[in-house]
Amino acid sequence: MQFFISILVFLVGLAFGSFLNVCISRLPRHESIVRPRSRCPHCERPIPPLEMIPVLSWFLLRGRCRGCGQPISWRYPAIELTTALLFLLCQLSFGITRVGIFGMIFCFLLLGLAATDAETLTLPNALTYPGIVLGLIYTATMPRAMISFRLEDVASSLFSAIGFAALILAIRWIYLKLRHVEGLGIGDAKLMAMIAVWMGPLLTAEVFFIGVFAAALYGIVLLATGASRGLKTQLPFGSFLAGAAIFVVFQGEAILKWYFHFFR
Repeated sequence: MQFFISILVFLVGLAFGSFLNVCISRLPRHESIVRPRSRCPHCERPIPPLEMIPVLSWFLLRGRCRGCGQPISWRYPAIELTTALLFLLCQLSFGITRVGIFGMIFCFLLLGLAATDAETLTLPNALTYPGIVLGLIYTATMPRAMISFRLEDVASSLFSAIGFAALILAIRWIYLKLRHVEGLGIGDAKLMAMIAVWMGPLLTAEVFFIGVFAAALYGIVLLATGASRGLKTQLPFGSFLAGAAIFVVFQGEAILKWYFHFFR
């Protein structure tokens, strides 16, 4: 039975990944994610349903549009497969429970934000704002004996969101004053608020540390290999934060336990 549940979750993840590709392509351009139906970005030929089967269609078409022969980005099957694997990992780690289902939603949002920032250096409000609301719902529905405890959880999440968003804005302001260019966007602060609402202060601090470390390491590699244009290369910091948050969803508690055991 468990095997068939996992197969179903994987297939649902593929479907959600296909929808996420639409969001990644259209939200930065402020286009509707409902209409018009999917089209080839080169020849604008409507894509029939049989050519929209997640992952499989891309391979059967050999990564090219059947109409004009132009390449179809590898991002499409990659996002579909990654979403399906994240859904499956949530199900295997947490089961078909409140935590597991909300974990799938959270990973869906984080993956969409990471991919969008990597492609366009933008973090759409259409993903971060609903993410904040859903995070509050997740926090408010924690199994607590008394309603006052749930209110405390929500208040803690809100304060965490405000605090970490303020941290990003403070770093942004300092960088702007020192270098007279923007180093971080407002979207990064909104993303940090979304993560904090879901995860609370300790896990969000872990996300921030891992995200900063990964971004710094990536920047060093770019400088060392000559792939960057000095210090003017823009890095999608939101992608590193979102990727770190996905990692912390599954390994964050274990890392905290490992860290705090040094202080016993």
